[in-house]
Amino acid sequence: MLLASFNVNSVRKRVPHVLRFLEAVRPDVVFLQELKCQTHEFPAAAFEEAGYRSHAVGQTGGRNGVAILSRLPFEILGESLPGEEDSHARYLEVAVEGLRLAGIYLPNGNSGGAEGYAYKLRWMERLRALARARLDAFLPFAILGDFNVCPTELDLAPGALPASDALVRPETRQAFRALEYLGMTDALRALHPGERLYTYWDYGPAFEGNRGLRIDHAMLSPDLMEKVGRVWVDVRPRAQEQPSDHTPLVLEIG
Repeated sequence: MLLASFNVNSVRKRVPHVLRFLEAVRPDVVFLQELKCQTHEFPAAAFEEAGYRSHAVGQTGGRNGVAILSRLPFEILGESLPGEEDSHARYLEVAVEGLRLAGIYLPNGNSGGAEGYAYKLRWMERLRALARARLDAFLPFAILGDFNVCPTELDLAPGALPASDALVRPETRQAFRALEYLGMTDALRALHPGERLYTYWDYGPAFEGNRGLRIDHAMLSPDLMEKVGRVWVDVRPRAQEQPSDHTPLVLEIG
């Protein structure tokens, strides 16, 4: 099974990019983030023609938003992260062929001042609580998506962000490590321990100069991590015209 995550930064603008990715890689399940549309505006028909059933969770006002595209049958298990009333469209959990998969768009934390950052940390704590519940139930479980976290200094180009940025602050990294302490594994880093691999480049010269960030992750439960064959970043969509500022993360489950 091929799983993927792709922050599309406005799905209606990136339909051609997503379709080219689907044709080139043929993933079985793809989680999309930052749809920037309401649920009824999601371009499901375009993906259905390519052989992918979809389910979107949009948001009024055209912000945030997550979705799944799948060639395999799936069951929707949840459209919001438990633990706090939240109007943001940031979470989607499904069951696919015996696996529980969650697609997330974790808050950035750089807007809204102190409360905006506190919301990010609360969201990460809620995610940790959910992961613990799934692990305690011995369910094969994965979380894929835009975490808006650079876990270590290896995960950003030197000087790409100030130390005060919410993506690299100590509290943010500690909250990410808390998932690892539970037993979840950062799949890309486990298979590529010393490589500078990025999934995001700001618009402008950042991509050409490879001044990027690794903020899109796949966190896997131990039983699922044992089945991983490959994990890679597909940089081709980022090199196309009018791309998202992110590019897909792909993993193969054997």
